[in-house]
Amino acid sequence: MSDGFSAEFGGSGPILPPAKTAKPSPETLTKLVKRLRALTLKLLPVEVDPQAINEPTSRIITPQVISAYRAAAGDFDEALPYCLLRARAEFMWDADHNAADYDENFGRAIACEVLARRIVHLTAPDRLAAVMATRYTHIQIDGDESDPASALEMAIDSHSTIFLSSSESQDVVNSLWKGELIQKMSEKFDVEYVSYAESQTGSFWSHVNPSRLCVPRYQNFFRIVVWLFFLIVYSQAVRQPVERLADPSYTNTMDAWEIILYVIALSTLVEDMNRLFKLLRFVTWRAFSFWNVVAFVTNSLLLAAFILRMVGLHDNTDSSATLRLHSFQVLSFVAPFIWMKLITVFDGYKYVGMMQICVARMLQESGIFFALLSILALGFAQAMYALDAADGTTEAPTGVVNALVQALLQSPDFSRYASSPSGLIMYYLWNVVTVIVLLNVLISLFASAYQDVVDDAEAQYLAFFAGKTVGMIRAPDSYVYPAPFNLIETFLVSPFEYWYNEKQYAKLNRIIMSVLFFIPLTMIAFYETVFTRQENEWITNWLHGNNEGDSTYPETRDPEVDGPDADAGLRISKVPFMELIKVFPNTAQSSEALMLEEIRGLRKQLEVVMRRVEINGRSGAGKVEE
Repeated sequence: MSDGFSAEFGGSGPILPPAKTAKPSPETLTKLVKRLRALTLKLLPVEVDPQAINEPTSRIITPQVISAYRAAAGDFDEALPYCLLRARAEFMWDADHNAADYDENFGRAIACEVLARRIVHLTAPDRLAAVMATRYTHIQIDGDESDPASALEMAIDSHSTIFLSSSESQDVVNSLWKGELIQKMSEKFDVEYVSYAESQTGSFWSHVNPSRLCVPRYQNFFRIVVWLFFLIVYSQAVRQPVERLADPSYTNTMDAWEIILYVIALSTLVEDMNRLFKLLRFVTWRAFSFWNVVAFVTNSLLLAAFILRMVGLHDNTDSSATLRLHSFQVLSFVAPFIWMKLITVFDGYKYVGMMQICVARMLQESGIFFALLSILALGFAQAMYALDAADGTTEAPTGVVNALVQALLQSPDFSRYASSPSGLIMYYLWNVVTVIVLLNVLISLFASAYQDVVDDAEAQYLAFFAGKTVGMIRAPDSYVYPAPFNLIETFLVSPFEYWYNEKQYAKLNRIIMSVLFFIPLTMIAFYETVFTRQENEWITNWLHGNNEGDSTYPETRDPEVDGPDADAGLRISKVPFMELIKVFPNTAQSSEALMLEEIRGLRKQLEVVMRRVEINGRSGAGKVEE
């Protein structure tokens, strides 16, 4: 055991920042994950309260334990947070598939996550981005190599709120959000994050860079503008049947609002398909969410409405008016979904983001309700149909379904089964089961989900914001054409990729994007060269000025009095700062650790006394012999 490790393991001396290490192979990383799992099994052989693990003064995750885990990584210290998060994912899998040991494995998963957070906190600031954003792969159970992922992406996929709510994680996330860290793709499609040095320095024109459209903050603002414009266009398009009803050309031509609507809808469809392809290629299925389903339904309805409209325009028969009617009827179903997606557009704001988290968690918890409802609905529907068929004749099945749905929505039609006592009893049972039992189960599930989110609101939102930021750049794109301008890239620019070499194609994109987005790029450059620089100077001079009170600024600890007060002999620092803090409790350690430290101190003092007694006893015996 080296002296450095002995010092760290004993808790004495500062923990040195890690040096830059080589990127391990998947086989090496897998062995390291297994070693960390073995350490965690020894650390927590029994069930432990997760709250006791996550406490800042935890008696389990001590500085000595953190040093032991760092030493366990050997020369691969920078890969340690990723490996711990990978071990956390495996412990969670064990917990979900072994109900008998769920609490034990859940505690081990929390321990791995807390250790990853504490170790990242000890990382040198200049290596923080590399530790958080470097992508690794490991060997899966079936022997295949996993998809590449960084520690930050692993934490997002596993919803590690403890890790993502740390200041270090949020520093990296904010750097990605502001464009201070940008993506760079290698020839092997391996994504790396590098510093964008020009984001804080340089002339105005050096900031007029088309690559700045990749920055999540600017993408989000552009998306807000386009989506608000899309809502205006949609609101005008659905009014066309009323405003153009007397126009003879209405059935043969499309209005300008309709054309703009379907152009934006096509651009949105192309963007979602492109994102879907890249997520499947570069990421995993864990990147998909409820809002991907909403986007799919929205695009499907818009596509169906467009097809019906096109067929109606080219149909010279009497069914043309019917197809046009169906087209606008399908288009009307889009309204709830596009207004629902407005939540995702403004989810960068904390209030809207928390609302989205609550809705998503409630929908997740409602799965139990809908599963029970589906089973009972099938049983009662079959029972009602059997009662109806008992006399040899049956009504349309839709009538039974309609009666059950009305009862579920608390508007039952009891007169429908008034002539059949058995049918009325069955209908009563359906109302009792749904209204009294199932709906109360749903309410309790919603209340529980809402309470879970509210109790941990800050960490939940920070984890959500990290997922939003990384999700906007996770499917890498060298040339970002926001919708609806992505149609220009798809149909006019992309074909040149097969004719030009890489440099020529990059130059073509830069020229087109510089012309097409000149106004947005100018606004971005103006913001970065004026407001961002002023903001950073103000923050540096005010928030990070000489008012932090640490050992770097001794004048804040023991200030001297100037002016008339000094002439009068008045002083502030009559009692030195170091004397004042001697009476403070040590809040960095738990009460158990303090007691053990006191016991160790008493033991050392007792050993000194015993040695002196032994020495005095020997000297006294020698004198007696003489």
